[in-house]
Amino acid sequence: MQVFKFGGASVKNAHGVRNVAGIIQQQNSSQLLVVISAMGETTNALEQLTWAYLRRQADTDTFWQRIRANHEQVIQELADGDTSAFSQVYDLFAEVESLLQREPDPYTRPDQVYDQLVSYGELLSTRIVNAYLNQMGLDSYWVDARRLIRTDDSFREGKVDWKQTCEYITDSLAELLNSSVVITQGFIGSTREGYTTTLGRDGSDYTAAIFAYCLEASNVTIWKDVPGVLNADPKWFDETVKIDQLTYQDAIELAYYGATVIHPKTIKPLQNKHIPLYVRSFLQPQDYGTVIGNFEQRLPISSFIFKMNQTLISFHPKDFSFIAEENLSKIFGQFAEYGVKINLMQNTAISFSVAVDNRPDRLARLLAGLQEEFRISYNEGLELITIRHYDDRTIERVLVNKKLLVEQKSRYTVQLVVKDLGTHGL
Repeated sequence: MQVFKFGGASVKNAHGVRNVAGIIQQQNSSQLLVVISAMGETTNALEQLTWAYLRRQADTDTFWQRIRANHEQVIQELADGDTSAFSQVYDLFAEVESLLQREPDPYTRPDQVYDQLVSYGELLSTRIVNAYLNQMGLDSYWVDARRLIRTDDSFREGKVDWKQTCEYITDSLAELLNSSVVITQGFIGSTREGYTTTLGRDGSDYTAAIFAYCLEASNVTIWKDVPGVLNADPKWFDETVKIDQLTYQDAIELAYYGATVIHPKTIKPLQNKHIPLYVRSFLQPQDYGTVIGNFEQRLPISSFIFKMNQTLISFHPKDFSFIAEENLSKIFGQFAEYGVKINLMQNTAISFSVAVDNRPDRLARLLAGLQEEFRISYNEGLELITIRHYDDRTIERVLVNKKLLVEQKSRYTVQLVVKDLGTHGL
């Protein structure tokens, strides 16, 4: 039994949907579960729609009509004149429009509204792909992931109840997979009370791992627009090298530090059941790509990870205390409460510094809760560079035209917080 995951870039238009359908068609017609993300930039567009709706902006409907028009264009190109097979997509359009016509409930948390609206990206894309597969004569079955993946009520970052989720998945899908390809959504789940949740941005990889773990899949394949796992992002490096084989440990480290090719939570469930993960190109589906598994050989080359738009924050106690357990406990408690992830941390006797993604809404609330006890300083617009299996030459390479603010080394990894002093290429 296999699990495939297709991201938004693979289904961004009608040509992409046809290509995905072709890849699915080449597989065994059963024992295949396919997880699909929202089309193209739909999640970003739905985020804009959500904030416009919550603020009651006059252009809320304009945001929605653009999203609807993009999906309708894909349907028109796929339907070949007869859109009846896509009727359930239009039902979803009606659901969104009904929601937008209602006043926002002042007692409902914004993050809960976010999950309810943004989840429609995956619901729409999977309905379209499933309808097209059936139109082609392939026996595929659409399944609502919200009925199978159970989470707590941490909206926008739902934590999975593994025991209940696996029970739902195996009870619902074990027999169905013997006769049909199953199409389902990435990124979404629901609470015990039935409220829609999301698993965090780019969480569709994680969804694929959840299904694979529960169904004890033979393998998982993530289909990307790159030939496999590269040692650096092509956006930042002119010359990159494809890594044919990665250990689970190296993959976890790369994902944890921000490698965008794999979601950080994806690897561990697969490692626990020794399920290999393939990263392959939907543009060149005949190519092998990269396999992540239980190998002995460590990463053969240096890998580079860039996180942009970072903020470096330093905390200094206002009283005569040092940065010790009590102060750290207060700081970490606030970071956890406001959902701010620390990408790097470093402390001295009298200061504690962290690098975080620049999310002004969350950071403002976080810093307000700590400013009574700490003097706080920060720098914005920085970069965090992580090199896995580094040497002096690789460090020198990434510091060209950079001002180094923080350096942190371990045996295999170095992290550098830098300020860009000018445009350049590597």
